[in-house]
Amino acid sequence: MDIKFNKNEDHNKLQLSDLKRRLAEVRLGGGKKRIEKLHSQGKMTARERIDYLLDDNKNNIEIGAFVGDGMYKEHGGCPSGGVVIKIGYVSGKQCVVVANDATVKAGAWFPITGKKNLRAQEIAMENRLPIIYLVDSAGVYLPLQDEIFPDKEHFGRIFRNNAIMSSMGIPQISAVMGSCVAGGAYLPIMSDEALIVDKTGSIFLAGSYLVKAAIGENVDNETLGGATTHCEISGVTDYKAKDDAHALDTIKGLIDKMGDYDKAGFNRVKSKKPIENPEDIYGILPSSRTDQYDMLEIIKRLVDDSDFEQYKEGYGKTILTGYARIDGWAVGIVANQRKVVKNAKREMQFGGVIYSDSADKATRFIANCNQKKIPLVFLQDVTGFMVGSKSEHGGIIKDGAKMVNAVSNSVVPKFTVVIGNSYGAGNYAMCGKAYDPRLIFAWPSAELAVMSGNSAAKVLLQIETASLKKKGQKITPEKEQELFNNIKSRYDAQVSPYYAAARLWTDAIIDPLDTRKWISMGIEAANHAPIEKPFNMGILQV
Repeated sequence: MDIKFNKNEDHNKLQLSDLKRRLAEVRLGGGKKRIEKLHSQGKMTARERIDYLLDDNKNNIEIGAFVGDGMYKEHGGCPSGGVVIKIGYVSGKQCVVVANDATVKAGAWFPITGKKNLRAQEIAMENRLPIIYLVDSAGVYLPLQDEIFPDKEHFGRIFRNNAIMSSMGIPQISAVMGSCVAGGAYLPIMSDEALIVDKTGSIFLAGSYLVKAAIGENVDNETLGGATTHCEISGVTDYKAKDDAHALDTIKGLIDKMGDYDKAGFNRVKSKKPIENPEDIYGILPSSRTDQYDMLEIIKRLVDDSDFEQYKEGYGKTILTGYARIDGWAVGIVANQRKVVKNAKREMQFGGVIYSDSADKATRFIANCNQKKIPLVFLQDVTGFMVGSKSEHGGIIKDGAKMVNAVSNSVVPKFTVVIGNSYGAGNYAMCGKAYDPRLIFAWPSAELAVMSGNSAAKVLLQIETASLKKKGQKITPEKEQELFNNIKSRYDAQVSPYYAAARLWTDAIIDPLDTRKWISMGIEAANHAPIEKPFNMGILQV
């Protein structure tokens, strides 16, 4: 091992330590005092409920742990968006589980909460996975109601999706384990089966105070919408549980009796570990986002037996394409090569940049994977497409459009790992969030933006200095440097993987060593949903 490897390793392990520290904070939700209050009411926390429900001996992954990070500070924050979502196994069956976190504003829905819940439903719908809702919510967070209530992707879309999933035959089970009020009351009742916990669960369109104000009736919440009312009088719920554990045990029993699912038929054999040590990733991945490295060495530490069969190895070298297996699943990998290479004409090509030949190769490879029903894995470390007169005259826009077309129309499941840079149109061509990857997740080394902080700051500096000069201000070198530093600092905060994860541009930030688990569970989920349409790229300029 050389000095550079050791420095990279130290840098990346420090980033990993920061990730673990941040995750530990997020998992406290609204804080220890609110957790203690919940326990005093005889209730589990959202995370405790999910942990109890999921099988102990199976993997699980959390979607959107950092959602809301750094947002809504004037409202006291919203850790994890006030809702916990995991994909895991219940009674041996893979499921999506959604649990309101009552320690965060009593589980009230912030705008980002709605977006996160919709993401959970999107995952369930795309993969035809059973979805379980553990409800404990005060409803819409009223101070921000205008940002969560009326639009297409707002609160009401949840219930529309309940109905659509029911028509698709996707099992939905709800357990009301706390408050379930107003419009939110429709979610459990639009599920296939609904449970309610005695004395702590309640369902009503309007609580006792609002009922008194609206129609003058005096009634307590338990009589209005408690477990006995809805299990014995209204018939709204199907099962009454004595406590949280009883409700969760009932769900386990219901899932246990579900029939098998139709499979998409993706190829899988017995899993093999990589021959190359995955922990080497920490030393290979450079500490600076501008440094070069060989992406092939990363791939060898992610795939079974470190075996990667390259497609068009000598052509379009700034993108690596080829076949491999991850945890036994056959995959097609499209990865940005981050070292400088030479093309057939012996011309130097920059690492991380997509050239015409690279885009052409990737397009053909994506089409091949669709033809053979092989899931696609995109490993992003891309600064964008090549610019300049030579590239423009060579039709870089046309070749880039072909690649974007292939990614857009791909019918096999796609999975995106943001390893390093994810800039500009490169993000799009390499299956960014807008291109419907089944899962998209980042390493702590990731950056997502239109361009790098350094490049963007230079552009914005020119605009700002020109504006100040027009106003008659003199810009000294010192003043210019100060402006540059301020601009770059603001921009760098926005390219952080945590900024992206807070807004659900990615599903998670993970330890690189968990990448195989995420992709394997993702493909297993996708295998629940048979491909129903052929691959067709439509009108394409060739």
